[in-house]
Amino acid sequence: MSRAGSHRIPWDRITATIATRLNGAEGGSLPSVSAVARHDNDPFRVLVATMISLRTKDDVTSRAAEALLGAAPGPADLASLSEARIARLIYPAGFYRTKAANLRAMARILLDRHGGAVPRDSEELLALPGVGRKTANLVLNLGFGMPAICVDTHVHRISNRMGWVRTKTPARTEEALMAVLPKRYWIPINELLVRYGQTVCTPLSPWCSRCPVARWCGRVGVGRAR
Repeated sequence: MSRAGSHRIPWDRITATIATRLNGAEGGSLPSVSAVARHDNDPFRVLVATMISLRTKDDVTSRAAEALLGAAPGPADLASLSEARIARLIYPAGFYRTKAANLRAMARILLDRHGGAVPRDSEELLALPGVGRKTANLVLNLGFGMPAICVDTHVHRISNRMGWVRTKTPARTEEALMAVLPKRYWIPINELLVRYGQTVCTPLSPWCSRCPVARWCGRVGVGRAR
């Protein structure tokens, strides 16, 4: 459910204020998938990095994605590798053996059904092994520049803390944000809130006293805040 009166949320001021804070001394590094995508915003690189990133720390994702993409820069190269080789290249990413199987199968499907290209359609992306809504939206978002709201744990948590939405799951948060968030912010919101969630609006004991957008937050004064 979206927040009542959400049309009055000062999106421009909130996003600009967060971006300014992140560009300062306390700004975090780019999320791993975004960092890999910055190479050339290639959809295949985004897809591979995002599949590796699930339940894996950013620094591990970056190293694993670069190692795998260095050995297999395209679907044909990836499909030619054995699952064991892929697993070794992406280790110690979480569930690396399962991800290796999914990555190889994904590459085969791209070759067999899509002419070796990553599809631009959400449903076709979701049909790939190991691809959920977060991965599909990031590929559309970073790989193709198409408006899509990627909701991970940071976006879900911060959106609810701020009072923009009142939802129980990331899937519901995505739906609710689509109804209230101006479309011009659909692409950058994930990177913005991931970095903010890592440095200020952290999962436990967020730094509310240091938050430059606290005046617009529904959490201030509720529960514990540092």
